Amino acid sequence: MPKTWARIPREKTTDSITKTMKNSVITQCLTTLAAGVFAFTTIATAEEPSGAIYTMDNASGANRVLAWRRAGNGSLEGAGTFATGGAGTGAGLSSQGSVLLTRDGHWLVVCNTGSDDLSLFAVSDQGLQLVDRVSSQGRSPVSLTLNRNVLYALNAGGALGDKDNIAAFLLADGHLAPIPDSRRALSGDNTGPAQVSFTDDGSTLIVTERTTSVIDTFTLDEGGLAANRKGFQSAGATPFGFAVGRRNRLFVSEAGASTVSSYAVSGAGNLEVISASVPTDQSAACWLISSLDQRFIYTANAGSGSLSGFAVGSDGSIQALNPSGRTADTGAGSHPVDMSLSNDGRFLFTLANGNGTLLGFRTRPDGSLQPVAGINGLPTSTAGLAGR
Repeated sequence: MPKTWARIPREKTTDSITKTMKNSVITQCLTTLAAGVFAFTTIATAEEPSGAIYTMDNASGANRVLAWRRAGNGSLEGAGTFATGGAGTGAGLSSQGSVLLTRDGHWLVVCNTGSDDLSLFAVSDQGLQLVDRVSSQGRSPVSLTLNRNVLYALNAGGALGDKDNIAAFLLADGHLAPIPDSRRALSGDNTGPAQVSFTDDGSTLIVTERTTSVIDTFTLDEGGLAANRKGFQSAGATPFGFAVGRRNRLFVSEAGASTVSSYAVSGAGNLEVISASVPTDQSAACWLISSLDQRFIYTANAGSGSLSGFAVGSDGSIQALNPSGRTADTGAGSHPVDMSLSNDGRFLFTLANGNGTLLGFRTRPDGSLQPVAGINGLPTSTAGLAGR
């Protein structure tokens, strides 16, 4: 993080933080989040740590977060529903990362795509408490990323002429404060943006554009804001979900031909292809996640009801784990979409909005996936997945 960023005393209010940012964009930034307690009480032994998982029903009338406790064996128990105060779209989202849980588990941020705003929840033993709701600084927010206390939202634009963009917020003391002059346009209008994320070292922002098959990179300026957009043609058509790894490696799913590519991201925000369009041999590989140890990546193949695993080489190259491309089955017509890992990496969960299920898999050292008990009865509009 740039040396010009300094700790802001916790006594400062959001108004004073915003005033400071207006004077010099963002030369100061909190380095710790407000204190909180982890989501739910322990329901497993120390050897089998428990956790929680969250999604949203994305309902057009009133969007809600759906929560579950996760037991040490991967099974899920309902933990309530919580209104966001905003609206969804009433259908699944063509994006990755619309629900974000902070790394410490204290805060949950949700995209209200239908009402053009973001909701912030505090996580406690009692569940979730809505503490803030702010404009996304654009239309149709679809993806979120966080580096320390700086959150970026990806806005997919809309019919009223607001362009596809990214916009920054300061997450401090239970508030999301828009950072002045932080909006940055993508390569054009109607680009079909799918995901925004920081690189592993926080030096660069990456955005995938489905419609244009462009991958945008934004290096950060001295104040810590996105600048210097560069656009790169994707190695395969329709770049969608992606994961970033150590040494700023980038792994991107390509829905057009159901392939996966890997890249090296330079300090100047340039992309260099490592593995180009490696096939999944499945259909509509849209969402992508990396294992916790970054030895494997997985795609959710919406068209074929499957997950595909790839081994990641030390140089960032990728190779399919299974000749058929099917590392796990999610069922005919299941339409697997967003994925999430438990915080210890032992479980992978995928939302399958084709049949309204949330499916769990135990991850194995060889990259294989073993099914565990899941949940059914979810609305088919459900989107986004985050957990611990």
